[in-house]
Amino acid sequence: MRTDSTRGTGINRRRFLAWSAATLAMASTPITLAQAARTEHRDLAFHNLHTGEKLTVTYWEHGRYLPDALSEVNHVLRDHRANEVHPIDPDLLDTLDALQQRLDTQATFEVISGYRSPETNRRLRAQGRNVAVYSLHMEGEAIDIRVPGRDLSQVRDAALSLQKGGVGYYPRSQFVHVDVGNVRSW
Repeated sequence: MRTDSTRGTGINRRRFLAWSAATLAMASTPITLAQAARTEHRDLAFHNLHTGEKLTVTYWEHGRYLPDALSEVNHVLRDHRANEVHPIDPDLLDTLDALQQRLDTQATFEVISGYRSPETNRRLRAQGRNVAVYSLHMEGEAIDIRVPGRDLSQVRDAALSLQKGGVGYYPRSQFVHVDVGNVRSW
């Protein structure tokens, strides 16, 4: 004959076994220090190839974007031709962070173009440059980059795999365009 205490032990035993299995599964999935730190902060490094400026910045920490850091990013990614600063979409920064993770690198992003003013965009189009009429660069939602230590095709493939926006591949000009618009590629 079974008593309530026996039934209670059976339930507790099942809970214990389920808890043990879950704990074992979590323990068998190693979390690197970089992954653990990533939940606390997100860092990016830029080298603007036109101005020579470099920036290494924590732009997100403890669940929020850091306004002063975003201002620094806006400055480094400004339209260097017009010396015009414009807000860079934080989603673009998160996409770059995800791209770094996918490429398994902490390398500095070499920046060919960040924000581009409407006037600069018009001027470049008039010069016959391959720039879109309604370029997302003018909204602070696009960047043209290289990643030291990674082939351009690796950067393109990693960006495409994210499915977070547009990816343009420019091997002759040696850069990859990444934006946070609709998912597309060229």
